[in-house]
Amino acid sequence: MPLHKVSIRIDGEYVEAREGQTILEVARAAGKYIPTLCYLAGVSPSGACRLCVVEVSGVGRLLPSCTTAVQDGMSVTTNSEKLARYRRMVLEFLLTERNHYCSVCVSNGHCELQSMAAKLGVTHVRYPYTYPALPVDVSHPRFVLDHNRCILCTRCVRVCDEVEGAHVWDIASRGIRSMLVSELNKPWGESKSCTSCGKCVQACPTGALAEKGWAVEEMTKSHENISRLAVKRGVRV
Repeated sequence: MPLHKVSIRIDGEYVEAREGQTILEVARAAGKYIPTLCYLAGVSPSGACRLCVVEVSGVGRLLPSCTTAVQDGMSVTTNSEKLARYRRMVLEFLLTERNHYCSVCVSNGHCELQSMAAKLGVTHVRYPYTYPALPVDVSHPRFVLDHNRCILCTRCVRVCDEVEGAHVWDIASRGIRSMLVSELNKPWGESKSCTSCGKCVQACPTGALAEKGWAVEEMTKSHENISRLAVKRGVRV
């Protein structure tokens, strides 16, 4: 059964959309830029990073565009000083929550968090760093997990579950104590469900998941391939 068409305004411009689409999907189809870190085309959205927040007329709070469905007559603002301020604040909190030392990170120069900070003008942070003592899991023969670089975007969790079908990854605990865990907190190398496919590594936007033995210039990732594979398999339309 075909979905009903709806008409919404994005930044004052009328845009046609379909029922069930999210604001982010419609905005991107219309050529409107909304920054994201946790969003990955082809897999279910999680609304984890909150970078994609937008203003919706008549709503008293900012809404995550990746998980908010469009409604007929909706008026959306994707770019304003208020949104820019909140997005910079989100990035600052992400940078202070873990130990993101770009100069010694394998993804330096190829990191989406680093690129987003530069794009949105985050040159310094105004909040104290937490400097948590986080482990590095090198138990897997091919890959490494560095919790210091993780931004808890859950891309790896969703890709492993929805595309590979292994569901090795999950998030344990709450708040600032949240951690990426494999198989009920076993070392990654002891996971019996892991197929060593590397999809989680390619989906990771930072240096949290990386290939062992790769230098900085080699550690480029291609999450577009993951998205194409997910779409071809019909994981999410």
